[in-house]
Amino acid sequence: MEAAGAGVAPIRALYLTSKEQFHAYLKAERESRNQENSQDEGEQASASNEQTEPPAKQMKLDGDDQVRKPGSQEEVVKEEGEKPQGRKRARGQNKSRPCMKPNHYEKDRLCPSVIQECAEKCFFGSRCRFLHDVGEYMAVKPSDLGDSCVLFKTFGKCIYGVTCRFASSHLGEDYRNVINEDLVKQWEGKPLVKNSLSKELQQQLRKKKVCFDKSNEYLSHLGKTSGAGNMRNKAAGNSTGEKLVTNCTASKEDAEDVDVKPLGEEEPEDVSGSEKREAAGSAAVQSPCLEDASKDSILRTTGPVTDEDVIKLRTCEKKRLDIQGKLYLAPLTTCGNLPFRRICKRFGADVTCGEMAVCTNLLQGQSSEWALLKRHYTEDIFGVQLEGAFPDTMTRCAELLNQTIEMDFVDINVGCPIDLVYKKGGGCALMNRSNKFEQIVRGMNSVLDVPLTVKIRTGVQEKVNLAHKVIPNIRKWGASMVTLHGRSREQRYTKVADWEYIAECAKLASPMPLFGNGDILSYEDANRAMQTGVSGVMIARGALIKPWIFTEVKEQRHWDISSSERFDILKDFTNYGLEHWGSDTQGVEKTRKFMLEWLSFLCRYIPTGLLEHLPQKINERPPYYMGRDYLETLMASQNVDDWIKISEMLLGPVPTNFTFLPKHKANSYR
Repeated sequence: MEAAGAGVAPIRALYLTSKEQFHAYLKAERESRNQENSQDEGEQASASNEQTEPPAKQMKLDGDDQVRKPGSQEEVVKEEGEKPQGRKRARGQNKSRPCMKPNHYEKDRLCPSVIQECAEKCFFGSRCRFLHDVGEYMAVKPSDLGDSCVLFKTFGKCIYGVTCRFASSHLGEDYRNVINEDLVKQWEGKPLVKNSLSKELQQQLRKKKVCFDKSNEYLSHLGKTSGAGNMRNKAAGNSTGEKLVTNCTASKEDAEDVDVKPLGEEEPEDVSGSEKREAAGSAAVQSPCLEDASKDSILRTTGPVTDEDVIKLRTCEKKRLDIQGKLYLAPLTTCGNLPFRRICKRFGADVTCGEMAVCTNLLQGQSSEWALLKRHYTEDIFGVQLEGAFPDTMTRCAELLNQTIEMDFVDINVGCPIDLVYKKGGGCALMNRSNKFEQIVRGMNSVLDVPLTVKIRTGVQEKVNLAHKVIPNIRKWGASMVTLHGRSREQRYTKVADWEYIAECAKLASPMPLFGNGDILSYEDANRAMQTGVSGVMIARGALIKPWIFTEVKEQRHWDISSSERFDILKDFTNYGLEHWGSDTQGVEKTRKFMLEWLSFLCRYIPTGLLEHLPQKINERPPYYMGRDYLETLMASQNVDDWIKISEMLLGPVPTNFTFLPKHKANSYR
């Protein structure tokens, strides 16, 4: 075989192969295994095993009922014939990805009241569209995936009852749910997951009944100062604070007439249309409270004034974020879910952070957004990351979370490069909006009882670094820590991270801690990063590719992990996913979805024993190679259909018409 080219990982010649041989081997092994298990497997499983092309959006061929999916072997050959041979690798996101909703794979669903064995208390009453006949449901329910339910085995009770895809292990006569009282008592009063959104709080948020006293105090002061500095800000070309509802006593009529322009000033020229829309949306969140709450807020008190009435918590008196030298798992959108964080925590991650949550969605009480804040009891140092573009929504959101959830710190996302966030003035755009950035940091810091951290990039444009100018200001504004990703927005994840620049910024940040982030895939990379003078390292893609990197760093070794050990990790993820998302059909398919997203990164790992020299570099693409066994070769495939095969080994056959596309185009071969 030819020597590895630039950007290609160096693998020993003994294991190198061609694309054709690679897929031929997997196909032959798959057919051989299918023949051995043909008597035990159903028609649906065998049909899914025969697929050889990555599934995507389905297309009908010549009016026939037979379905072919784009990206199949025939389609690839056709595309390669039409396009030039030297075309670049696909980049960017797969937008408009097919979305599998629950009714796509489960048309007849059982009523929740029947699942909880209290059918007489159906919430929907005569309007209920769900099934109430258990026998009718069991006749159409998909077959069980196994005879051991992780929820029943661990906690003594499966709350999904007859809908559980492992129900045979805990169903008695007449489909009654069996309960292990001893196990139930062991877990009684021990919350496994914290920071759930209660129905009461959700209703208060949706009806705009939540008061934000501390935020309103800060924002009212911000409104007064912005009025005095309008001319200066306009000349500087910076957008200023919006007109705010400063307290809960404002009338509903006043709220309807809220103007988002600065006091006494026209709309700044540099505010884009998307920023205007978000500002208008944020004004809606500032609606006044109920009249009874308004009356309480204007009551004049008598008697002695306590320290709590006049003295605010100083920054030095806040709980300190002592994570010097610790391993920090980065907040990872989509893949950084709670089951994945549990995997990383088990391998030695010290600090974990929830996925990026949009502040406006949290203020509206969206359940899907609040789910990103959930914290497992094993996460001893846990933070949440917020994204927003305006001080009013970010400050209010910080105050809301400060009162309602358990967290050790709050992180502001000033590093998100995607257009959807950037064009609204959030993420990386805040690095160019210094006034808004300052107002957000100062405002959030004033309402939080926990430390506030900030995550940034080197800048927006590739050759124009801004971090060294922003970091001293972040320290002055009151942040407890900053994390610097060594790339600009334009670079995204291409080219190598600039650790020399990170070292310069670490000196400027002192005494404020600065964590470095970028290109860490081995303990040697982590050691070099710590030598630059940073307070610690944040690991992102490296943890997705090999979550055992935390063990390698702590034990200072390269771990030649076997394929069976890697498969056991996926088994643990499956169990954690069924615990978190549920063991019914909907929970199984959600677990499968997030597993497939993770597999799009796991396939980039190259076993240590196969490399020509160590360590593997994060930006080096693996060539086609044969593993030391079938499972290792299967895990090396970047064919989406092979990922689905792995998921079927753990979660059973995929539903009819199942489709999946990875989030990023570069994560799979087309």
